[in-house]
Order: sequence, then C-alpha cells, then structure tokens
Amino acid sequence: MTSPTPPPPVSGHWTVPAGAASTFSWEYGDGRDRLLALYQRGKDRQWDAVRRIDWDLEVDPTDPLGTPDEALPLYGTPYWERLGPERRGELRQHVAAWQFSQFLHGEQGAMICAARIVETTPGLDAKFFAATQTMDEARHVEIFSRFLREKIGMSYPVDDSLRTLLDDTLRDSRWDMPYLGMQVLVEGMALAAFGLLRDTTRRPLPRRLLAYVMQDEARHVAFGRMALRDHYRGLTAAELAEREEFVVEGCHLMRNRLRGTEVLENFGVPRGAALRIAEENERLGVFRRALFSRIAPCVRDIGLWSPEVQEAFAGLCDGDVRGSDLDRLMRQDDEIAEALDARRFAAEERARAAEIDEMITEGADPDR
Repeated sequence: MTSPTPPPPVSGHWTVPAGAASTFSWEYGDGRDRLLALYQRGKDRQWDAVRRIDWDLEVDPTDPLGTPDEALPLYGTPYWERLGPERRGELRQHVAAWQFSQFLHGEQGAMICAARIVETTPGLDAKFFAATQTMDEARHVEIFSRFLREKIGMSYPVDDSLRTLLDDTLRDSRWDMPYLGMQVLVEGMALAAFGLLRDTTRRPLPRRLLAYVMQDEARHVAFGRMALRDHYRGLTAAELAEREEFVVEGCHLMRNRLRGTEVLENFGVPRGAALRIAEENERLGVFRRALFSRIAPCVRDIGLWSPEVQEAFAGLCDGDVRGSDLDRLMRQDDEIAEALDARRFAAEERARAAEIDEMITEGADPDR
C-alpha cells in the first residue's frame, strides 16, 4: 500500500453570490419574551477560548482522540491488515484531521449564516440573538482552527456535500433559509457528532473543546426552533412543501458528508472500495443514525413533518423517527460543560494551595 498522501493545504477563498435583502426593524420596544431571554443567556454565556481552555494539554497527533482500532473505517478490512503500527497511527491522525476540519468549515458556515440572519430577519429580537451567535461561531472557528494547526498538524478541505448544502443555504434569498439550513440541519447534526466524540474520546483537550462548543450550540438550536416554529405557522401548504423538500435533500447531502472517503483514498484505497467500506461499516452506520436522531424531533417541532419527510427520516434512522429528547440533551450538554469547568478550576485551586503550603514549609524557621 502506498504512503498516505498529505491533504493539500486549506487556503484560498470561496465566494457565494447572495440575493437576500437587508431588513431594518423600527419596532424597538417589542419582542418575543423567550427569544429575548435566549439573547440574554447568549450575552451571559460569552467566554474567551484563550482563557477557558488549557491549551498546554498535550495531544498525540497519531492518536488525538484515543480512538480504538474498531472505530477506524479500515478496521476489519484487508487494507487494515497491510498497515503496521506506524501507518495505523497516521490513519488516526488523518481521520481526526478530516473530522475536525469538517467541524471547522461547518462552524465558519454557521458564522456567515448567523450574520446573514442579523441582516435579513424581520424581527429585532431574532437579530439580537443572531448577533450573539455570530460571536459564538467565530469563537468555534478559532478553537477548531487552533486545534487542527497546533495539535493535529494537518487539515482537510471542505467536503463536497457540506459545501453544496452551504451553497444552497446561502444562495436562497428567503430570510428563513439560513435558519433552516444551519440552525436545524447543520447545527443539529454537528451537535450529535460533537456529542458522540465528546462521550467517547479519552483525551481531555478535545473533550473540553467539544463540551464547551456544545454548550453554545444548544442555544443556537433552541433559537432556530423558536423562530421557525412561529414563522411556519403562517405559511401556505405550497411554501411548507418547498421547505420540506429542502430538508430531505439537505439530510441526504449530510449523510453523504459522513463518508470521509478522501481519507481512505489517501491511504491507497480505490474510490469505489472506499465508498463501499464507508457504506458497509457497521460503526459508521450507527454513527450516522445517531446523528439524525437530533434533527428529526426539531424538524417535527417546527412543523415540517409531512409523510414524505417522515419517510425520509425513517430511512435515515432505520425506521425510528421519534429521535432524541432535545430538551433533556441540551440540559445535559450544559451540565457537562459546567462540570468540566468545576473540576478543572478545583484542581487548579488545590495545586495553588499545595504550592503555598510548600513555600511556607520551606521558609519556616527550623529553630522555632
């Protein structure tokens, strides 16, 4: 098997034409109480990635997540048997680089879409919250970019399916489409992916990164649910059908995004075999189904739950379209991040106290 090909440097620019109109609101005194409360929470929960995260925590680039062999896509195939220990470490590095690169690109897309929502949504309360989300997403881009650059040492270009979904979302001139494309689909899937990695990684730095990002994302999904549920109650059947078609197409694009075949191709696996491995891998199948479990109840909640949409999700979730309890999961996401902070700062306080005790002991007069 040939040596893995390093991914090309991620550079350059991508410009998406947009025909959306900027909307001003002169109704400064009114707003939906729940959205304004969410805006207040967004202001209260701003944090600094430099101060909150201990970037001195070491990460082994060849095993950045503590990934077991069974979780790697080539495990159990003839290609795996041809890899020695060093090459398997390189595979772990490439898989993590691909995963976090797609997180990074998705977060930049969310940042741009949140800014678009500030510009186009008619409600001032929604503009307020989207402004806080734009800052959140900028912080997430900062975090994932630094993790890839300093800890993993490589990154991958944006996946074609993710790029297509971002393009479709940003080109649409209707103000609610960035909500639907990003807040419900991309952010919903990101939350599920972050949660699965957060709960399985044995490495403290990536676990903290993911937990802190998820704490922000829970607010973003709640924002999308509130705003879209209100808006979609007033749409015609034809307008709802257009958005349901967008949801179905977007979910299939995201399912394709989860293959990561370019990593396998970099390890000498022919494209056809890489696609077959990605489709037949049992763990990847479980992973995909779990991701859509966070999206289905949100789509149902905002009123886009026609028989066609239900049929699509039944295929994506192996027949179980009930999905997860989003409110419970979001509370849990918040509690996990707070618990990580509590443990970290308690440990720092104990270390400082021990250091002070040591200095006092060393400076004590032995004749006293």
